[in-house]
Amino acid sequence: MLDDHRRPAGVDDATVEAVGRLTEALETVERARGRLFDFHQLTGEADIKAGDAADLLRKAGHNELADRVEAELVGRNVLSGRWTFQIVEDYDDGYWSTARRLEREVRDALLGGQRHIYEAEMKEDRRTHGLPGHEARPVEG
Repeated sequence: MLDDHRRPAGVDDATVEAVGRLTEALETVERARGRLFDFHQLTGEADIKAGDAADLLRKAGHNELADRVEAELVGRNVLSGRWTFQIVEDYDDGYWSTARRLEREVRDALLGGQRHIYEAEMKEDRRTHGLPGHEARPVEG
């Protein structure tokens, strides 16, 4: 067992499982945040391409349609009063920050701040001791 991932004395299985589940929730929040950045960047890319399309429509002599694309789509809010950067900021300042703070506070209160106790114990249980590729920690060499 990795010493830096050993459960503190007196901590029961239910507590380790509960903290592990909260950490798993945070990991899912982190994945969602990544998707939000994908959304942010893809929407920005689409806006630039729509602007390019308006320029090309104008060059091809379709001024009225170019004007409509520029007026109705280019620079448009994706939600009421918001571009995607504002959505990212609201998510970061609210849900994401709260999830990170609470996971850390719970882990500090119940596991002395140690991370991934549940997974470390699962690794110890599932690995084949003594077999190459199943070491408890990286082999130094």
